[in-house]
Amino acid sequence: MDRLDELALFLTIVDAGSLAGAARRTGRSPPVVTRRLGKLEHRLGVRLLERNTRRLTLTDAGRRLAAHARTLIADFDNAMLDAAGEGVAPRGRLRISAPLMFGRRHVAPVVMDYLSAYPDVSAELSLTDGTVDLIEEGVDAALRIAHLDDTSLVARRIGEVRRIFVASPRYLERRGAPQRPADLVGHDIVLFVNQANSADWRFSGGETVHVTARFQVNRAEAAIAAALAGHGVLSVLSYQVAAELAEGSLVRLLRDFERPPIPVQFVMPTTRLMAPRVRAFLDFTLPRLSSLDVLKPA
Repeated sequence: MDRLDELALFLTIVDAGSLAGAARRTGRSPPVVTRRLGKLEHRLGVRLLERNTRRLTLTDAGRRLAAHARTLIADFDNAMLDAAGEGVAPRGRLRISAPLMFGRRHVAPVVMDYLSAYPDVSAELSLTDGTVDLIEEGVDAALRIAHLDDTSLVARRIGEVRRIFVASPRYLERRGAPQRPADLVGHDIVLFVNQANSADWRFSGGETVHVTARFQVNRAEAAIAAALAGHGVLSVLSYQVAAELAEGSLVRLLRDFERPPIPVQFVMPTTRLMAPRVRAFLDFTLPRLSSLDVLKPA
């Protein structure tokens, strides 16, 4: 059994959730599957799976090996497809990550259109505001709204957004509009908190204002609803409230003090051969997302 087949068998065990399930999928007997897993663990000197009568659980070493094994096998398959010629239709599973709100509003519809155009591809879209490790989690491409510091990634930029400050006309009639960042200390604050947002609001020129929240929540939609209801000033990304600004239900504040725009881009691992399904996805998706008004200079 060569090393690539060994890794493929390990992934089958992981995906099947049991040694017996892996045996059925591969046409081998359970003792053979058990023995080959044991040999792999012995050679590596680590335990990859914790076994009990009900289920198998990956150890930390097993989780890392599974992520790298998926990449290796996918790259091998992609290399074979690439060598067969560019006329080979994209196929296989595409794994994509995107921020929760932007992904639901803009990425998911494009992914579904892509699947309609490429029937031999399936897709797994993970929506999270956290930063995903592309290699560790086997993600082919991730949409990120951030400046890129990781040199192990290659980026395809599709636009930009700004972090802006908004409030409802109802709130501004009652409390007035802040004229400078320091004025926020005397205002009610709606605080949307996640990994990218905190109570320290930053402005151009390096100025920072620590705000005290009247209402704090960890979902952008709930924070926007609170601002619409007149509960205070909100810091949010421009795309998240584009419709509300256009209709006048929210008003943009402190525009002269906004920081520079934030790039919106798809990122991919530089070490990974770009599979035909990924290349086709980017060719299909980038023009569509780049045309969105919410990603134009605001």
